[in-house]
Amino acid sequence: MREAHAHILALGESLTIPSLAACASVAECLDAVRRAADRLPAGAWVRLKSARIESWAERRWPMLGELDRACGDRPCVIMSFDHHAAAGNTAALRAAGLAPGQRVEPNGEVCVDAASGRASGLLIEHAAYRAWASAPPESDSERRASVLAALRSLAALGYREVHDLHAQGWLGPMLACIERAGELPVERVQLYPNIAELPAVHAGRAAWESRAIRLAGGKVFADGTLNSRTALVLAPYREPFHGLACGRAMLPAAKLDAAIGLAESLGLHIAVHAIGDGAVRMVLDAFERTATPRAPGNRHRVEHAEIVDEADVPRFAGLGIVCSVQPCHLLADIEVLTGQFPDRLDRVLPLRELIDAGCKPGGDDALLWFGSDVPIVRADPGDSIQAAVYRRRAGQTAAEAIAPAQAITLDEARGALLIPVESR
Repeated sequence: MREAHAHILALGESLTIPSLAACASVAECLDAVRRAADRLPAGAWVRLKSARIESWAERRWPMLGELDRACGDRPCVIMSFDHHAAAGNTAALRAAGLAPGQRVEPNGEVCVDAASGRASGLLIEHAAYRAWASAPPESDSERRASVLAALRSLAALGYREVHDLHAQGWLGPMLACIERAGELPVERVQLYPNIAELPAVHAGRAAWESRAIRLAGGKVFADGTLNSRTALVLAPYREPFHGLACGRAMLPAAKLDAAIGLAESLGLHIAVHAIGDGAVRMVLDAFERTATPRAPGNRHRVEHAEIVDEADVPRFAGLGIVCSVQPCHLLADIEVLTGQFPDRLDRVLPLRELIDAGCKPGGDDALLWFGSDVPIVRADPGDSIQAAVYRRRAGQTAAEAIAPAQAITLDEARGALLIPVESR
């Protein structure tokens, strides 16, 4: 099988970072923060992952003062499960150099409490990344251990090929060392560094690239996520955050066109994160304007496509663009989908329509691929099959399914997980 959308280092780190996935309220989150702080040495950063506030009783983030009381003057950051928002305490914001209302380019923001004018603790996009990354970094040996742990966990699930969809510049050389040591637990890893780093990574690829480890293309973000309300959508959110009724485009059209052109000039393709239907349309428009026809194995990709307008469904096959989806996200996003888009649920992951319009899920020329976005959600392929075939969580009734008319067959779902013959 192929894991078409993973984040290898983040997965490795997540195996040791405490999770908030089981929390059902702000109080339970704060209890988990206190327990994590008690286990760490004095002064150590407290970092927890997988906060999913849409499933909490209060449907809100813990406030800065609440986190201050939970872990005192040691820096604390809790990351959303989708990695596009976080909450931090006073010490974390101070250590990261973040001030109330500050914009963190290109798309980050330190949110402010309207009543007090002070930082609320909520950090959006690049402000969240800065706070998270301000903790002391892993050593090279710790990083190597994280990479190996991640790949071993994916291999144990049956994956033979893994695509890293935001690969760090050092990852290729490290994987080459692991391969030379005979320790690579999968057959193939394909890397997609951020578009800004792509020229440098491409220039150095000869030193580490092999049949097993390959630079495949570049990665760019067109929008954010549904849970952070930064995914770009055509119809407004029922409860928008940050004054963004329809989310946010993460880059202007001219920069998206330039990114596509850069990847093509290097003989590579590009993978574009586009979750909302507004972002999907923007990206397809850019490919229509800019892209040249690509051969199988080197086609441009739209990642996620969680909401797709009916008019845009046939454009994937028409343009020869891979629709690289993560059906398992449906299982995690049920609350935000039903809460924010009750009248648009039929547009959530329209897999039946995509296949019927020509996005074949198997074979050398497949245009429908499945991945997980691990560690955003777990990489178990059964989750994507559950979502694609049954359109609901295990244990829910058929009446609770999201857009049941978009269900696909078990064979089709399995086909979207397979490695094409031409790349084996």
